[in-house]
Amino acid sequence: MATDEPKHPVDYRAAGVDTAEGARAIERIRSHVRATYRPEVIGDIGGFGGLFSARALKDMDDPVMVSGTDGVGTKLVLAQLLSQHDTVGIDLVAMCVNDILASGAEPLFFLDYVAVGKLESARMERIVAGIAEGCQQAGCALVGGEMAEHPGTMDPDEYDLCGFCVGAVDRPKMITGETIVPGDVILGLGSSGLHSNGFSLVRKVLVEGHEDELSLPRVDLGGATLGELLLTPTRIYVKSVIALLAEVPIKGMAHITGGGITENLDRVLPKTCDARVVRGSWKVPRVFGLVQDAAGIDDDSMYRTFNMGVGFALVLDPKDAPAAAAKLLELGETVAEIGEIIEGSGAVIYG
Repeated sequence: MATDEPKHPVDYRAAGVDTAEGARAIERIRSHVRATYRPEVIGDIGGFGGLFSARALKDMDDPVMVSGTDGVGTKLVLAQLLSQHDTVGIDLVAMCVNDILASGAEPLFFLDYVAVGKLESARMERIVAGIAEGCQQAGCALVGGEMAEHPGTMDPDEYDLCGFCVGAVDRPKMITGETIVPGDVILGLGSSGLHSNGFSLVRKVLVEGHEDELSLPRVDLGGATLGELLLTPTRIYVKSVIALLAEVPIKGMAHITGGGITENLDRVLPKTCDARVVRGSWKVPRVFGLVQDAAGIDDDSMYRTFNMGVGFALVLDPKDAPAAAAKLLELGETVAEIGEIIEGSGAVIYG
């Protein structure tokens, strides 16, 4: 049935997407992105594709490109709850670059994808500043990304992050774990806490119903708040491990993420070897005790879920372990000998 009522135009902004705010966000993040650039970066922010010169590979006999992608998971829910948006970008980079580092690859460039319910340029700057900080810690360039506004599908304050990293390693120098044998030593590099794994459990037992307590200083945490502790960003091991690889032969490396030590260290083992990890041979950060007490779960479940204070593991010949540990300590890492390789079937066991 026809009507004489005038039609009101509906533009993109009325539909929930503010392109002008998007342009303001790009201007706010420009300096953060540029701060990550390596000499191989071509062009500037705003192009249709990120350009990176292959001269980074020119000294390699057989360059192998290594790529990785990941997100931050439900740790983002806590960041949004506490309005702390400047550290989760570091987590995003860490989850990607530490993964490709396990092959011996140097991260070269990084791209991000940020989906938001409502784009706010100030908040976006804080998020991307964290991503840029992570890239600087890893020595890789932030060469591109996407900011997508999703009105009607995400709450206005909600956002999600994904990251994509590309690195390279010379094939003769790849770390594969193939040469690992019984008698080799396992070194663990200290984590900064929970990193970015297990947060669905953490939120259930420590956050839900306790939201008002997250910003209160606690005596048992040395005056820190639980929110600060839980949002401590993932440690990035790239620069330390790349420097170590130039001096000490490493047989295998593992990034300890979701699945904990139990389900990550085994990924580098030959099928004829087990990794015997000695609990108590390193200091487990307080946060894991808080989670375990609140959840009421056993040690095996904890070691199958969380890093338990070991964010990255190295397997090497025992004669090389002292030099490796000394170098890593010099580079600012916390290091412990956490176990050894024994005959077995490719599993992680505890002793």
